[in-house]
Order: sequence, then C-alpha cells, then structure tokens
Amino acid sequence: MTGVLIVTGGSRGIGAATAKLGGARGYKVAVNYNRNPAHAEAVVNEIEKAGGRAIAVQADVSREDDVVRLFETVDRELGPVTALFNNAGIVHLMKPITEVVASELDEMWRVNITSQFLCAREAAKRMSTKLGGKGGAIVNMSSAAARLGGANGSLSYAASKGAIDTFTTGLALELAPQGIRVTAVRPGLIETTIHDDMGDKERLAKLGPTVPLGRTGKPEEVAEVVLFLLSPQASYVTNTIIDIGGGR
Repeated sequence: MTGVLIVTGGSRGIGAATAKLGGARGYKVAVNYNRNPAHAEAVVNEIEKAGGRAIAVQADVSREDDVVRLFETVDRELGPVTALFNNAGIVHLMKPITEVVASELDEMWRVNITSQFLCAREAAKRMSTKLGGKGGAIVNMSSAAARLGGANGSLSYAASKGAIDTFTTGLALELAPQGIRVTAVRPGLIETTIHDDMGDKERLAKLGPTVPLGRTGKPEEVAEVVLFLLSPQASYVTNTIIDIGGGR
C-alpha cells in the first residue's frame, strides 16, 4: 500500500476523480462527504471493485468536531493519514458586490478556508516527524479565480481561494522542518457541476474556446497533478502552487 489518503469533498467532481485515482495507485482512501452519501458510496464501490480499499466518512469539514471525528475514524479504520487533499469547497450564485450579504460570506469563509486550516491541523498532528509521525504531504485546493479576481459575480469565492494561496505558502514553510510537504493546485475551467451551482450552466461552453489550449479540462486531469504532488516523485516539491488551466 502507498499510504492513507483523505479526500475532503470526495463524492463528486475533482475530489471523486482524485479518490478513484488514489485508490488505483495503492492508497487506502477515505472519501469524505457532507450531504450526499449515495455519491460517496459510489466512489467507494468503484475503488473496491478495482481491488482497492476505501471508506466513506460523513463530516462537515467546516465544523471542528466533525473534522476531529473524520480523522479519528480514519485512524481507526485505515490508519493514520499520510496524504491529504484539502478539496472541499462551495460556490454561491453569482452576484455583484452590491448584493453580497454577510451570512453568505461567513459560510464561504468557513467551508473554503476554515475547513482547510482544521484538516491541515489534524493531518499535521499525525504526519509531523517532531510529533512521532513519518511525514506526509498535503495538497490544498485553490482556483484560477485567486489570480483572476472573480469580478462580476464571484468575488467571495475568488477571495477565499486567494486566502488558500497564502495559507499554502505559510503552511509549507511551517511544516517543511517536520517532514510535511504542502502544495496547492489552481484549476481553471474544469468540467464539473460547480458551474451549475454558480447559476451559469453555459459557462463552460462559453469560456472553453477562450482557453489557449482551446478546451475545458477534465477532473481526471487535475487528479493526475494532485496524485503527483502527493507522491514520492514530488519529494523535493513544496511551497508550490500549480495552475491547471490550459494556459488561461
């Protein structure tokens, strides 16, 4: 076995693709989900049918108690985490700054920022060589929106991902002496349902042709980069954010 991989928000999209690829690469995989057990179990079943080991664990990773329970469940059923993909996140319906409300901002910060802090904390407790661990790797989910700004509808999402870019840099520097590598990925226009959640079902079709490579990306293409960053092949890579946007 390669180790134990936790994928937060692992029931769909990029998270599901990463969980499946991780299982195929030899990880024991914890597929975290919040509200859709059927999708999470489908990912688990696919991993196990291919000969891998996986479990689905419900947890709202924006809540501290749930995060602690998630990691304790993985400890008990799979063993201590060695690889974390901090993937869980949300978007809101697109709206201009004049219509933003505080309650939506609070939710965005909790799910997209606080969750990554809490999961990284629990992972570091288990991975840190200073605390008796064997080291490990963390990949955070950022977004091209952190670079592009999210103007005209996605400011809060873009700001939350900008925070993750800063978090990744600081966390990498803090944990490097403890045997933990920290990186992030910034996907661009990827074929997932997140665009439907933003209220623009035609977004990919409209923007895909503007990408220098001439198309949108697939979740599996992001998963390949995430698995590389988590792997021993990236043993000298930390404090790095990789854009996966076809040149956009």
